[in-house]
Amino acid sequence: MTAAPDIVPDSQHRGMVGRLPPRLRAYALLARFDRPIGWWLLFWPGAWALALAGTLPARWDMLAWFLLGSIAMRGAGCVYNDIVDRDLDARVARTASRPVASGAVSLKAAWGWLVLLCLVGLVVLLQLRWQAQLVALASLALVAAYPFMKRITWWPQAWLGIVFTWAAPVAWVEADPGTLAPLAFLYAGSIAWVIGYDTIYALQDIEDDALVGVRSSARALGRGVRGGVAFFYAAALLLWATAIWQVFPDALAPAALLPVAAHFGWQVATLAPADGANALARFRANRVAGLLMFLACLVVGSAGAIAGASFAP
Repeated sequence: MTAAPDIVPDSQHRGMVGRLPPRLRAYALLARFDRPIGWWLLFWPGAWALALAGTLPARWDMLAWFLLGSIAMRGAGCVYNDIVDRDLDARVARTASRPVASGAVSLKAAWGWLVLLCLVGLVVLLQLRWQAQLVALASLALVAAYPFMKRITWWPQAWLGIVFTWAAPVAWVEADPGTLAPLAFLYAGSIAWVIGYDTIYALQDIEDDALVGVRSSARALGRGVRGGVAFFYAAALLLWATAIWQVFPDALAPAALLPVAAHFGWQVATLAPADGANALARFRANRVAGLLMFLACLVVGSAGAIAGASFAP
């Protein structure tokens, strides 16, 4: 085992991670604990589903479990991705210092860390009703296939969207609202949202990806990347508005999405595709977009419950 890797440029908690002993630091970096944006993006769709189904604030405990599960399973997904991509990562400047690619964490140790994180996820899984447990387990095959998508399709971001928003159907089934129609539109919109923000994220690696043959939506869109992101964000808003309408069919209900729409508009208008730092900042801004969407779902779900129009039990 080599020395622990340096803290990567996009680490958000450099001081906290830097104070860890070198060996522990390597494992923290491997699970991306230094970059919480990933678990927030994984968490938000589940939070949206719980809020839109009208189960909050009564089920605040389930919201906390979903957050813990998001932290653990996002970490597990990153470890698995780095195990699979260790050879590719070693050839890309931004990812060459990742613990598995650099040798700071051995392959065997990485598998052990993966199992430990999955055990935390198992604890969260056991808090769910059995129907939601089955939905959660159904995602495992999709998660396992994701690291290979960048080798076979120009749109791995679409597959990521399917995987990274899976908390929405899990949470919806856990809430047991009695209908799946709003979920269908909420989930589809969430996938479009992921394609949009992960296309922005992929702009950081577009040159290195071209050199090593990795495919991405950012490369596929080329000079039309800003318009492509705008399209997927607009699709997300339209689908989310439909989900909201089905929960609370009031003319003003979709207006709850106006803050989200304004935030998406800012992202697109200020996006500088050739500037990696700009792309990273716009990508991270989706944590705020997720919060704004959560507030919209909370308002609509609560209003629907009060009016007797929601599907909450």
